[in-house]
Amino acid sequence: MNDIITRRLTGLAGIAAAVCFIVEVPLYFLYSGPPPDANVLTRLLIGIVALGGLILFVTGFRELVKQVSPAHEWVGTVAFATGLVYATVTLVSSGLEAGAVIAADQPIDPTITVSGTYILYGSIGRLLLALFLTAVGYGVTRADLLPRWTGRSAYVLAAVNLAFVPSLFFGNTPAHFYAANGWGSTALMGALLSYWLLAVGISVYRSAARRTPAAAPALQP
Repeated sequence: MNDIITRRLTGLAGIAAAVCFIVEVPLYFLYSGPPPDANVLTRLLIGIVALGGLILFVTGFRELVKQVSPAHEWVGTVAFATGLVYATVTLVSSGLEAGAVIAADQPIDPTITVSGTYILYGSIGRLLLALFLTAVGYGVTRADLLPRWTGRSAYVLAAVNLAFVPSLFFGNTPAHFYAANGWGSTALMGALLSYWLLAVGISVYRSAARRTPAAAPALQP
């Protein structure tokens, strides 16, 4: 697969994943008590689709780094591995929540009831994202893959995610900003990732146009 096609597919995957994440996050704030099953299952389904797009994005990113700067292929591999593990962990969390909701005979709030997801969505997810974003930032800047703002913003977002890793010590009340399953360590971080991924996906897609070979000049008589 050539560089232009890889950039377009990677950009589209990032944009699709970001749009799904952006739609998903507000669904967590529609109800003050246990939400109806339809709400929970809808947001989980949207999240699952988003994670599928994220897997395609991290796969494409690895290929881009490999094509543009083979010497930094290892960075692309780190980004791919950590992004894939993050997606896997989050998919497992989604499965646990969906199973609990389907099995319950009355509406439940799985962000509280399913305790196994507390640090999967929280501390574990934050650490994995920090590693992924650091690798992306390093790969972008070293391989000169995208505009510099993409790398710098990845570093900033990685630092913010790291700041939430200790949140597992602060209880399990979703309304608390810094709880293990609090809105700061889960929903806010998800929203920030969504908009960052949307911006980067657009940047990757647009970069394909700049890579198009210029047409050869016409021969003069």
